[in-house]
Amino acid sequence: MSALAQAHGAVNLGQGFPDFGCDPALPAAVTAAMQAQHNQYPPMPGVAVLREAVAKKIQTLYGHGYDRDSEITITAGATQGILTALLAVVHPGDEVIVLEPCYDSYLPNIELAGGVAVPVPLAPGSFRPDFEKIAAAITPRTRLLIINTPHNPSATVWTDAEMLSLAELLRGSSVLVISDEVYEHMVFDGQQHQSVARYPDLLCRSFIVSSFGKTYHVTGWKVGYVAAPAAMMMEFRKVHQYNVFSVNTPMQYGLTSYMGDARPYLELPSFYQSKRDRFRAGLQGSKLKLFPCEGSYFQCVDYSDLVAVGAMNDREFCEWLTREKGVAAIPLSAFYAQGSDQTVIRFCFAKEDQTLDKAISLLRQL
Repeated sequence: MSALAQAHGAVNLGQGFPDFGCDPALPAAVTAAMQAQHNQYPPMPGVAVLREAVAKKIQTLYGHGYDRDSEITITAGATQGILTALLAVVHPGDEVIVLEPCYDSYLPNIELAGGVAVPVPLAPGSFRPDFEKIAAAITPRTRLLIINTPHNPSATVWTDAEMLSLAELLRGSSVLVISDEVYEHMVFDGQQHQSVARYPDLLCRSFIVSSFGKTYHVTGWKVGYVAAPAAMMMEFRKVHQYNVFSVNTPMQYGLTSYMGDARPYLELPSFYQSKRDRFRAGLQGSKLKLFPCEGSYFQCVDYSDLVAVGAMNDREFCEWLTREKGVAAIPLSAFYAQGSDQTVIRFCFAKEDQTLDKAISLLRQL
């Protein structure tokens, strides 16, 4: 969709990345690290000071103290962290439960590990977890479950009650968890992000994955981290050592310096909520029906009231919207293994206000 948007000069609200720059202090910190000659290989799990900063952040926000030396690894983005966790613990024939719609790397990653993906749909319309369906999907072959909150693409945020339900469901089992928390600092309307680090019955079986790129508006840097109990992290690092070995040294030192001030991520909810509110207010009264947006920087809409194009499936609609109306979005069916056309598409509002205003003007003409 990004290529199609570029070809037609459309406003690109499709792929999930900002069209604005990061805080200039962050690249300045990386430049300072380069000039300080932090330019050689770092330790395989990441520089110690950055792992310490991550551990302190998790402790402060979620109340669990991970050991920087044995339980935190810096990764080449969150996607590498997810793949590495799967390769570390999933064996050929193992089943991995994924909750659909889901981020599009999960299924290929499971296949690369030799696992068998077991898709379980989130409740249509609300995209809440259905614990009866999850329980029914667990078999003796179930090795792992992947969860994602705040959720891409639906923008739902798991509640404390839902996390407790998951903990109860898995209690007594050997099922592991990958908790994709890359949008952890984008939770709106006073809600809290419910990290698995808050729940002892979950953290003991979980890999937590997060992203500096998402948090600091530098998605192209591809730097993230994974936190897990020491025994699980030992297995993770056996794979990490041979698929990337280590991650960009000056960026690690630059991020460490920048993390000394917590305000950039503590202020992120209000920053993105203002963009969410601007986008949603602009679409009020249009023919697009807005789904709730509790977190992340995505907004899903139902286009079925557009009678003239109602016969289009979501992919056809997104292509038409890009070519003919000048706004790019992503069809929700792209986030399902077998597709699932629900006349729902996803917009990204991590954009400059003028970008959003231009898109709103075009979308209100539908």
